[in-house]
Formats: sequence, C-alpha cells, structure tokens
Amino acid sequence: MILKDSINKLKAYIEAEEFKGYDPYDTLNSPIPFHWLGKWGPVLAIQFQKRNPFNIRGLLGIKKAYNPKAIGLLLHAYSLEYQNNKSEEVLKKMDFFFNWLIENRTKGYDEYCWGYNFDWASPVKFLEKHSPTIVVSGFVSKGIFEYYQSTKNPKALEVLKSVGNFIETKLAWTKTEKGYCVSYSTKAVDCCYNANMLGAELYARLFFLTKEEKYKELACKMTDFTIAYQKESGLWNYSIDLKTGLERTQIDFHQGYVLDSIYYVLKYCGENALYLEALKIGVDYYFKNQFKDSGRSIFRVPNQYPVEIHNQAQGIITLARLSFLSEEYAPFATKIAKWTVENMQSKKGHFYYKKYPLYTIKTPFMRWSQAWMLLALTELKNLK
Repeated sequence: MILKDSINKLKAYIEAEEFKGYDPYDTLNSPIPFHWLGKWGPVLAIQFQKRNPFNIRGLLGIKKAYNPKAIGLLLHAYSLEYQNNKSEEVLKKMDFFFNWLIENRTKGYDEYCWGYNFDWASPVKFLEKHSPTIVVSGFVSKGIFEYYQSTKNPKALEVLKSVGNFIETKLAWTKTEKGYCVSYSTKAVDCCYNANMLGAELYARLFFLTKEEKYKELACKMTDFTIAYQKESGLWNYSIDLKTGLERTQIDFHQGYVLDSIYYVLKYCGENALYLEALKIGVDYYFKNQFKDSGRSIFRVPNQYPVEIHNQAQGIITLARLSFLSEEYAPFATKIAKWTVENMQSKKGHFYYKKYPLYTIKTPFMRWSQAWMLLALTELKNLK
C-alpha cells in the first residue's frame, strides 16, 4: 500500500508539472553572464546552486524546462507500467514522450542523439547546451527500447539503430588489448566506466532486436574493457586516464549503472562466466558497502552524508533487477524504498534532493529526483 500510494502521489506531481522542472545543474540557463568571471565563474555558480538549501532559480531567471534525459526516464517508467497495464491513458503519455524526443534530438547530426538542456561546466570540461553525450543518449535509448517492446513502433527501432551509429561514428574510441572504451562526449577522448557500459548495453539490446553479430561484438569488447578494471573487492572507480594510469575515485550510484549494464549484456548477448562473476562480486560490494541496514544510502564511500536521492533510486533499481542473484536483494530494495518514502517524499508527492543530518535540500528536481524515483518504484512494483 505504501508503494502504491507513493507512486500515485509522485505521478500526480509529475503530471501536474507537465513533465517540466528544475535541475541541479541548470544554473547556466540563467541570463546572468557567469562566464564574465572567467573559467571558474560558471563552475562555481553550478557548485553553489547544487549545495544551496534555498531554491532561488526564479530569482536568477531560470525557468522549468523539459530535460531529454528526464523524458527518456519517464518514457522508460511509463512503458514498464504499460507492459503490466494496457492503459490507453498511459500509452498516450508514452507517445508524447517518444515524439518529444524525436522532435528534440540534438541538431547538427545525421544520427539521433541527445544532450542536457543546459550548458555544463567543470574544471576540465565545458559542454554546451544539447551537446550530445553517451549518458543522455544511453538512458534515452533505454526508454525507447521499452517503448518499442510495448508498441513495436518501427520508428523506435530505427531510432535505436541510429543512436548506435552515433556512438560508433561520432564518439572517439580507445581500443586496447583489454577491450574497447568509447568516450563520454564528442568533446574529448576519455574512459569513463559507466558511460562505456551504457554503450555496451545499447549494443546488446540492438543485438537482441536485430541478431546482427557486430552489435554483440561491440557489446562484449566494451564489457571486457570495463570488467578488466574491476577491483578485487568488486567495485569500480569512476574513470581512468590511460596515459597516466590514474583513476578517479567516486564510488556512488555509478556502481549501480555499471552493474545494470553488465546484467543487460548478459541478458541479451547470452551466458558468459566472466561477466556473471563480475556481476556477482560487484553487486555484493554494492549491497554490503553502499547502504546502511536501515535502507539509507552512503553518499560516496566512505563519506556518509548527504543522503542523495539518486543513490536511493539506483539502489532500488539495481537490487530489484539483480534480485535473482540473492534472496536478500529484493527485500532490501523494498527497505530502501520504504526509507526513502518515509524520509524524502514531500506531502505534495515529489522527492527531496539531499538530506543532511541537520537540514534537507527540498528543491524538487524533475530529472535527478522525480524521474529516477518513478522508474525505481515502478521497477519494484513490477517485481512484486
């Protein structure tokens, strides 16, 4: 009953907002010229807003907007719901999401691809609004795949093949004796494990749909690369600089991304003992080290706080999907969901962003919080 009520309240909020919202990283959508402060102006503005317990976006001139990744996640969640309940009302929303994604692809590419609806700045990289990435395109593709599974709309399969072609031809690839790694964006050559696995997962799905061997080969080569860098404990770091051998350590929800993608490579490409063993020790680490017994997630190992809604959502998703590996995982996914609903869901239906020991950032982000939690709770509901 708690799960059903939570989903109903969350959907009511999302639909009342017409699927638009703010984002933790949307600060540069403000008309204020932060770049006048030099390279660090945009970076510091974004980081300040992420940590600001007060939502001042209206004062900064930032408007609620559609986010391609949020729309992809919502398409995923609504498609899963439709597969269990053939509702015409749900189908209409699925068609809206799919058509919106078709119409709002990143311009300037022959292939379908997507990026965020805001400029994004970090100390090492700047991505312009809508600049395509494998992460946004990968999660949108997951939603389109489930939409295709639900409707058999031939346009969806055409789009999935096109995204695969974008990844293959427009992103830089690193090929080593350990396997293949595709870059995160069109802007640089890099090796990010979870991003690489989103590409592998898409190719695995394309192999399942088309039986074209090239897709299976790419999926496996990319999975080989990522598994080669798994630690004995089961974890992955975030990325590696192959020139220096140095890895960026960031152990959080991205661990769940990698595990999910390995699972789908196994599901759609067939049995592989090496992949299965990596999956088993990876989810064992995730389960034992990234959550408290209560169902509260750890922010980034070993840092306990803040409790971050994306960590909560990903825990539900991954442990529900991988529940076949242990009888402990499904009950614990439910425990995570219960903790999250009781501690981070507003009476208005939306979920909060971050919870610290003494205060909570309650800003209702559409992509980061609502879309992810709707997908998580839908996956858990379907498991039951």
